[in-house]
Amino acid sequence: MRSFLKKIIYKESFYPGFIGLFINPFYFARKGLACHVQCLARYVTGKTLDIGCGSKPYEKLFKTSEYIGLEYDSPENRKSKKADYFYDGHIFPFESNEFDSIVANEVFEHVFNPDEFLGEISRVLKNDGVLLMTVPFVWDEHEQPYDYARYSSFGLKSILETHGFIIIEQRKSMDDIRVIFQLLNAYLYKQLVSSNPYINLLTTLLFMAPVNFVGEFMALLLSKNSDLYLDNIILAVKPSDKT
Repeated sequence: MRSFLKKIIYKESFYPGFIGLFINPFYFARKGLACHVQCLARYVTGKTLDIGCGSKPYEKLFKTSEYIGLEYDSPENRKSKKADYFYDGHIFPFESNEFDSIVANEVFEHVFNPDEFLGEISRVLKNDGVLLMTVPFVWDEHEQPYDYARYSSFGLKSILETHGFIIIEQRKSMDDIRVIFQLLNAYLYKQLVSSNPYINLLTTLLFMAPVNFVGEFMALLLSKNSDLYLDNIILAVKPSDKT
């Protein structure tokens, strides 16, 4: 029974549906990310590198021949992350032009050396290879003290093009009133979070689930606002030398 509940909670953490309305304090953020990643997943093929892979939550969405997870090398990451390789924060432990596609989900804001990081992505990605990135725009500080930046859609486009990438598609997640309700729940979560997961589920049900429901209802009534949103989603390609 406990194993079954863990599976439900994990699924609703990253692919929240109706149950997620009740138990996921980050319902809107995760719902938006899952939706956009799933829509663009068809571009992620072949040998794929997931940078900052965590638990590899979106692996099942991609039709890849090989899926490799990479994490920053630390005792905590070696214990808790589902990574196949670890790196020193500077050089990826792979040959040049090794991967057909790369995924970097909610990682770029934790990189203090963005030019070096994108240089490494370009190095290990094949010509005509695809990069799928998600990066928060409006969000609280998290994973402190390793939260270094927020990027606008224009900033991300500029820095990627500076490194030679061509933007195929650029999206904004939760660009409506739900961004406000998600921030409210993020605030409540940090006020009420406990070391006991069962208490967290109860407080989410009592205090944050109503916010989720009201947010979904208000989104039906009010128009979008593309200037205020939770996450950037960018699909880019590394052009061939002939391009």
